[in-house]
Amino acid sequence: MVDSIEQRVYELVRPYAGTYLFNVKPVKLTPETDLDIDLGIDELEAEDLMNEFFEKLNVERDNFQIETYFPNLPFSWNPFKKTEPVPVPDFTIGMLIESARAGKWLYD
Repeated sequence: MVDSIEQRVYELVRPYAGTYLFNVKPVKLTPETDLDIDLGIDELEAEDLMNEFFEKLNVERDNFQIETYFPNLPFSWNPFKKTEPVPVPDFTIGMLIESARAGKWLYD
């Protein structure tokens, strides 16, 4: 069963989720859905989403930093230089739901 806070988070995320390419069916959202990996949300979209999240759901921002989930990658003019992957923590809808229930961002 989905409670009202969870439903509000899904409604907030839905416009950023898109649809499948050849099927107009909306992408299924669950607490395990990762915003950047599963939904393909980029840094600017995530920043917009999180600003809406904090404002509309009255959640305290605390120490939330978008760079935690979208770190600045080193730039190289050399197209053949292989860059090491930067490990980033999960960024899921479940994190938004739990933080909304608590009234503040719970993650670093």
